[in-house]
Amino acid sequence: MKIAVFSTQSYDKEYLEKFKENFEINYFEAALNTATVSLSKGYDVVCAFVNDKLDKQTIEALAENGVKAIAMRCTGYNNVDLETAAAHNIKVVNVPAYSPHAIAEHAVALILTLNRKTHKAYNRVREGNFSLQNLTGFDLYNKTIGVIGTGEIGAIFCKIMLGFGCKVLAFDMVESDNLKKAGVQFESMDNILKQSDIISLHCPLTPKTFHLFDEKAFSIIKEGAMLINTSRGGVIDTAAAIEALKSKKLGYLGIDVYEQEDKLFFKDLSESVIQDEQIQRLISFPNVLITSHQGFFTKEALDQIAITTIHNIKELATGEEIKNEIKWEK
Repeated sequence: MKIAVFSTQSYDKEYLEKFKENFEINYFEAALNTATVSLSKGYDVVCAFVNDKLDKQTIEALAENGVKAIAMRCTGYNNVDLETAAAHNIKVVNVPAYSPHAIAEHAVALILTLNRKTHKAYNRVREGNFSLQNLTGFDLYNKTIGVIGTGEIGAIFCKIMLGFGCKVLAFDMVESDNLKKAGVQFESMDNILKQSDIISLHCPLTPKTFHLFDEKAFSIIKEGAMLINTSRGGVIDTAAAIEALKSKKLGYLGIDVYEQEDKLFFKDLSESVIQDEQIQRLISFPNVLITSHQGFFTKEALDQIAITTIHNIKELATGEEIKNEIKWEK
């Protein structure tokens, strides 16, 4: 079975090569979309990532090229037109879990960095500036943390924050008895917005969660609250977040994901003029911290992503039951 890997970074090749078994894999740096789909000709499987665009036109072209499956080497699949894939009998698989600890811990890193301003202190000391001016933070102990989404990642994040001595409030369509026993209180979305000093997003991107944090949500949040997003960029309305920052309603913003990240993230643009005015505006705020979708980026997570991706493809090749198949539901 021949596999074409798109949006390849050096680490993708390194980890997939460790576990590829007898599969023939070719790697393309280009993202998969209508402009590059011709590269898939002659391959049985395309392996894609979060910013590849598997829309109707791309999937129809994949079908014409003889592609039988799409293997997402990530959890999210909101960028895949499942209906069109099903219509062309192209199976779609994903990596439902790899290292939920990696992303939960990264969310905590964003909180601690924004709060204690360690990134600014680091740069100051390197320049011989040992002043503490404007580096004031706050104790996490006894603060109220709001968690939106208590799947594997959200649940781990809740437990970490309980360990800091925080009061943890959570919202999810399905409430967890285990988290309740641990001390997490499930509340309505509005109550979480009004009460939380810090809000962390751990929900998937769906039509219901798209721009979940919009102008209305920012009008409700506690004055000066911190918002952390390690889920999907589209959960936050960027324009509304900028206005909330300007008015000081939103006190801090830490994001590892961004609405328009497909044009920016995973690329070295240090010698380019970045055309995205919203990301430029966000970078200009002293109380905003942006990382480029690196929450998953640990050795343990990369191992598990590669292992699961190869296992998914093996099941496709052998005709075994495909445990991680994503099916279109009418």
